[in-house]
Order: sequence, then structure tokens, then C-alpha cells
Amino acid sequence: MNVLVEAGRLAAEGRPFAFATVVDVERPASARRGDHAIVTPEGALLGWVGGACTESTVVREGLLALADGDSRVVRVEGGCASEGTIELLVEPRLPAPLLAVIGESPAARTLAELARTLGWRVSEQLEARADAVVVASMGQGDEEALQAALAGGAGYVGLVASSKRGSAVLSELRERGLDEEALTRVRCPAGLDLGPSSQEEIAVAILAELVAWRHTTPGSPAQLVEEAVAVDPVCGMSVTIAGATESAVVDGTTYYFCGPGCRRRFEQDPARYLEAAL
Repeated sequence: MNVLVEAGRLAAEGRPFAFATVVDVERPASARRGDHAIVTPEGALLGWVGGACTESTVVREGLLALADGDSRVVRVEGGCASEGTIELLVEPRLPAPLLAVIGESPAARTLAELARTLGWRVSEQLEARADAVVVASMGQGDEEALQAALAGGAGYVGLVASSKRGSAVLSELRERGLDEEALTRVRCPAGLDLGPSSQEEIAVAILAELVAWRHTTPGSPAQLVEEAVAVDPVCGMSVTIAGATESAVVDGTTYYFCGPGCRRRFEQDPARYLEAAL
């Protein structure tokens, strides 16, 4: 796989990933300066930056970079059988949010223009991977647009309407079978409360709310790492769950191992290693 080509493809599709580059090597490490790898939000690693010990560290740091948006320099010393040292630069590549603005109202046109000025990707149609959806169609198909937006899983769903009109729209959606959990996701009226406002001012209020929403992290870095990286209970090494080939289940819990040797030792006496981990 050509890592640079894959990185370009992911960027073109608006998908987040972390990009790791080997910047320094002390032999006998197996990586070379300039080697690259990609870490996906699911914890998969594509490319080559060294052996299994290096890869698990890069996955962990890549997930942290995706969570906090910061680049970091990572130094891996004496990993596994190698006594070498590898230094890597891990950079998050986060696409600009995709905002779908539905409607032809002045508020919709102004919002789309302002969002593009901030560097957001903007669509005038409902996209399957939209991060945020604002329905500003002035009562023309509001229910259909909101139902589709909620089904698509957008993180922000807003409706430009008066409180009275918004209540009517939500009642209609409720009659269509949408549950209360889904309906509570609809922000109506969308945007910060500025009191009586023009259509253009409503667009500014919505954009301000969107910017605030964007900077709210939905999950903690620790949670992202916990979901993708496990610790070998025998040797203590980090193991990427997505690529793990050795595992064992004890009392309904799955444990992951760096190799068959650690797995066999664990299976011979699980209590010994589980007690040590407490």
C-alpha cells in the first residue's frame, strides 16, 4: 500500500486520520527515516513504522492526537526484541466539518456563505456523512429533512423556525414514530438567542452555536485509547485490538496478547496475571 496515496484518498473523502512519520532512528531499529503510517479512528494502522511494539505505541498516540487535535513527537526506546530507538512525529489530519444547509431562505444562504468563509465544507443537500444539518426551508418539507438528518446521525441538527412552528414540527415527527431521544437532538430555534433578529442575524447566531458545538469534544482521549488499545496482562505491552491475533476469554472478558508465548503463559494461570494487574 502507498501510504501517501491512501492519505490523499482519506483527505479527499473528508475522513479523519493520524499521520505518523519516522523522523529519527537509532539502530538496530527496523524502521527508516521517512517511513510513514496512518492511524484510523478505529485503531487500525496502515503502513510501516517499525515492529509490533512501535505500532501499538503509534496507534495509542495517534488516537490521542485525533482526540485532542495536537501533534506530538513520540520516542520509542528498546522495543521488544530490538534495542534501537525510533522517534516519530504523529499529526492529526482532521477534515473541516461538513455542514448541510437545507432551504433557500436568506438565513440559509447567509449561513452557507459564512460557514465557507470559516473553511467549513458546505452542502446544500443532505449528505450521509454530514457533521451538522441546519433546516431553514421556511416550512417547505421541514419534517422530511429533519427525519432524514436524525436518521443520518449528524452531531448537530437545527431547525430555523419560531417556537410555535418548531413545536408543531416536532409533534408531527412524534406522530411519525420518532422517539423522544431523537427529538431532543433537534435544536429549535437553532442558534444563540439574540431576541428579535433579521434572517442574516439568525444565520450569524446559528454559526456561533455551530462553532461552540464544534469545539465541544464528545469523548475523552482516554476513552478512545481504551476502546482501541489493550494491555497484555503478561508483559504489559500495548496491543492494538483491531490487529490482535492472540486473545483469550476469562469470565466473559477478552484479553489480548502481543504473541502466542504470552497467551500460553496466561492460559496456564490466568489468576496470577489478573491479580497482578489489580
